Amino acid sequence: MQYQTIQLGYDAGVATITLNRPEKRNAISFELIEDLLQALDEVAKSDAVVLIVTGAGNAFCSGMDLDNLKGLLGQTPEQNLKDSQSMAQLFRALYEFPKVTIAAVNGPAIAGGTGLALLCDFTLAAPEAKFGYTEVRIGFVPAIVSTFILRQLGEKQARDLLLTGRIFDAAEAARLGLINEIVPAENLMERAHALALQLMQNSPSSLRATKQLLTDHARAELDTQIDAALRENAAIRATADFREGITSFLEKRRPVWTGK
Repeated sequence: MQYQTIQLGYDAGVATITLNRPEKRNAISFELIEDLLQALDEVAKSDAVVLIVTGAGNAFCSGMDLDNLKGLLGQTPEQNLKDSQSMAQLFRALYEFPKVTIAAVNGPAIAGGTGLALLCDFTLAAPEAKFGYTEVRIGFVPAIVSTFILRQLGEKQARDLLLTGRIFDAAEAARLGLINEIVPAENLMERAHALALQLMQNSPSSLRATKQLLTDHARAELDTQIDAALRENAAIRATADFREGITSFLEKRRPVWTGK
């Protein structure tokens, strides 16, 4: 299959998806979401045992594409809900992927990019990597990602990251247990492949069964939480603060919040 925004390759049981919009710092566009969903489906049906996800250029994924962000201002409630469902579908497809996943975070992974990086089974990051759930800084609600970070962190730490929207570095991410290893950038993909090779020493059937077990444990709770998150994600887009947050971000100025 031909992809416009990613590259997909296979090597000795390892599939690699590379987000391939380096001129846009691999920002999440609607086309990228569609490409990723199709690629995940392709890899799931392939002989690959392990999937590595990384980014082209100096960034892993900088968050939502600016053109797509601008387009959100004129959408209907139905369109907002559909967009939210697409993002939730992508996050769940990665979180519940039947094969082992490794994120090789080569640079900034912000907002939705943080979600993609931390939803993999293993996350390796270069020292230069940055993370952040920055949604509240521009009038969004980190609704969908909150369902996952609450499973990964204690509530106090999750509240810190989600309510401040602050950027944190690879060292803090490792201290919080959100990433597994910090690896020099020049060795990042080599280490990812070494980890993949280690994983492939195990029974593929056992790996699949173990991942299925973990997915089954989480499914009912995620179904309920994501359903509520979708409603919150769509509802915030009807507020004046959402419009001001997007507009000020695009105009590169400080927002003037009204709380409405």
